[in-house]
Amino acid sequence: MDWCRYRFRNVWDLTAGPAAVYEVLERAEEYPRWWPQVREVTALDEITGTARFRSFLPYELLVTARAQRRDPAAGVLEVGMKGDLEGWARWTLTEHGGGTRALYEQEVEVRKPLMRRLALPCRPVFRANHAAMMRGGRRGLAAYLGGV
Repeated sequence: MDWCRYRFRNVWDLTAGPAAVYEVLERAEEYPRWWPQVREVTALDEITGTARFRSFLPYELLVTARAQRRDPAAGVLEVGMKGDLEGWARWTLTEHGGGTRALYEQEVEVRKPLMRRLALPCRPVFRANHAAMMRGGRRGLAAYLGGV
């Protein structure tokens, strides 16, 4: 097993419809408004930007993300990532119970040197850090959509 590779899968059930959720998720530069752990997003051009993340652990991750797929009809947004994390992340939105089921999938390899050195002993803590980030994102997006 490569202790520096991670695969995540999270499901968020939201009351807003898929089109409204997609509209918010496609504007990555606005994530810091509603997702507390996304500290900064800076557009570099129309399909590329940098993002800085921090959850409860005292370190930040910096990635450059590039849009690989934007498909509003299918409800899919996918980016490739390089930097402290290398790999991809994808949102898939489907109608569910009058709202939206948002599936977030991510496959990455950690490139940040300290995290690589601590990969084996700290893996459960790194996974918990990611889970806390995702809980914060789900709560923030639900509240943001409720106010939109």
